Amino acid sequence: MKTKLVDHRYGKSRVRVMKILRDGATHTIKELDVAVALSGDFETSYTVPEGDNSRVVATDTMKNTVNVLAHQHLGVETERFAAVLARHFVTQYPQVQTATVETGERVWDRLTIAGEPHPHSFANAQSARPTVRAVATAAGVALESGLTDLLILKSTASGFEGYPRCEFTTLPETKDRIFATSLTATWTWSGEPADYNIANTAILAALLAPFAENYSPSVQTTLFQMGEAALAACPEIARIHLAAPNKHCLLINLAPFGLENHNEVFVPTDEPHGQIEATIARA
Repeated sequence: MKTKLVDHRYGKSRVRVMKILRDGATHTIKELDVAVALSGDFETSYTVPEGDNSRVVATDTMKNTVNVLAHQHLGVETERFAAVLARHFVTQYPQVQTATVETGERVWDRLTIAGEPHPHSFANAQSARPTVRAVATAAGVALESGLTDLLILKSTASGFEGYPRCEFTTLPETKDRIFATSLTATWTWSGEPADYNIANTAILAALLAPFAENYSPSVQTTLFQMGEAALAACPEIARIHLAAPNKHCLLINLAPFGLENHNEVFVPTDEPHGQIEATIARA
């Protein structure tokens, strides 16, 4: 039987690194979970029976590279570090055609003690996890930023009406419901902003404004409005992908207890959930 290797990549995942950025007595914490994946001229390491490792960059080397380049280059902007790291593998090893670096960040917020920001004490209070993806080839580096697990909820100004009904439809139409989701957003950079952190903050603020301020006739409508707002807020991004799984809040029937439930008491659940996604780009 004839076979062939159709696709391959390998790398090192869950490389944990924390760095203290010192500005005198004031510290900033950067904690990343880094994944590196390489593809290129590695076919013989898979297909030669006796094993040809002459082109294989050891995954332990990848881990060490993450640590050393973090020491040299990791600062407050994760995007710049991810681009340097991905570019390193393409330029250092001629057998590497594509290097992909993905990071997730644990955010440490500075504690406020007696009304003052503490210079070196922090708490991890956020649900959202910032992400970065850098893909390096000989042609350059493609960069994406985003976040996952951003829990957002509005208790009113959301409805769902006018959808097709059939013998299997039991969902009642409503003009007033809870809209809750765990948002994942990824935006693609077409240019380099003066400061990635400032740009990312502006994008997040732009995303949240239509969610909070506009009436939502559907999750689909709101996602499109959020994407439009993000693109308007940051000219350096070309497109944005949004994924919003519904966190359903089901109204509890209190009639057996002689009580009326006027959209007050609910059962929160996320199984099963609706999954709504959209990619919005500049025309």
